[in-house]
Amino acid sequence: MCSDINPAAEHMLMLPCCIKYNGPSPVSQYFKPKSTGIEVDGLNVKEANFRGRKLQGTTVSLPDGYSGFVIGRKTCVKRKASDTNGGMTAWQANAKFRNITIWNHDNLPSKEDAFLRAFHWFDVAKALHKPVTSDDMESASNLGAAETD
Repeated sequence: MCSDINPAAEHMLMLPCCIKYNGPSPVSQYFKPKSTGIEVDGLNVKEANFRGRKLQGTTVSLPDGYSGFVIGRKTCVKRKASDTNGGMTAWQANAKFRNITIWNHDNLPSKEDAFLRAFHWFDVAKALHKPVTSDDMESASNLGAAETD
């Protein structure tokens, strides 16, 4: 790995807009979220403005066992002149985070937001990919036998 993975600032943001800029920005100088004192679905609501638009958001922790990463193109790849993989792109993790603030334009944040609903998939995926034991098979066989009686 070219460089160590840095812990990201505690202000990892997911904005409801497309920003056509990829570089450093003095975010903390201009983007100043404040607490509203409102709680929705157990989520503490924050408020901020971005380019004149009001945003409402909440900070959530990623589920246990999961981390978020900021990914970027790997810049220190040394390639040989004889390397023919011209279309290959190497990626590296530049920063790691455990919390993220999800922002909405016109709606209060809730557990029904698409991003937060996606967290439900973690439990489903874990159950689907869990190894099946002989006890599981026997239990399932006994269930099937009981239903036919």
